[in-house]
Amino acid sequence: MKPNFIHRDPGFGDGRGGYALFVGRLSTEKGIATLLAGWSLIGRPVPLKIIGDGPLRAEVERATKNSMDVDYLGSQNPEDVSMLMSGAAFLVFPSKCYETFGRVAIEAFATGTPVLAASIGATGEITDNGRTGLHFRPGDPSDLAAKVDWLLSHPEELAQMRKEARREYEVKYTAERNYEILMGIYGRVIQK
Repeated sequence: MKPNFIHRDPGFGDGRGGYALFVGRLSTEKGIATLLAGWSLIGRPVPLKIIGDGPLRAEVERATKNSMDVDYLGSQNPEDVSMLMSGAAFLVFPSKCYETFGRVAIEAFATGTPVLAASIGATGEITDNGRTGLHFRPGDPSDLAAKVDWLLSHPEELAQMRKEARREYEVKYTAERNYEILMGIYGRVIQK
């Protein structure tokens, strides 16, 4: 398997922004309803920044009016997304479907940002539960809220996850590593 990669290293972020981040299409399969419902169940104020656009934009905009903790930023350019990832405490990936290997999680890893992922599909597979982030049950707002509470109640573990997420990027998802993997595939094919 040859994974996706990040071409320009954004550098290790500090995660000191004190917020969680969602980046993606605002649609049913991406778990937006789970995200918003889960956020209403968290037992403390936790800022959530949402980046993206899609058919559920109006629902997200309503959530910003009903909650001081949810901030909708709309579509953003890649540089601004990277900057926001660098400052995020963690990225939330609440997808309810079996997605292919996208880039959002490895973009987060590149900045050292742990991923709170639904335990489904490629992002659930590449997020090492307890090491580079945490898993929650897909479509379960209560489990999502419980995992957010756990992350915020365990700052030392969250800081270690930042280091491990960055290490995961350096070992697997740099352009240089991807080139090595690609050349290895070509080499094996030529030998056969």
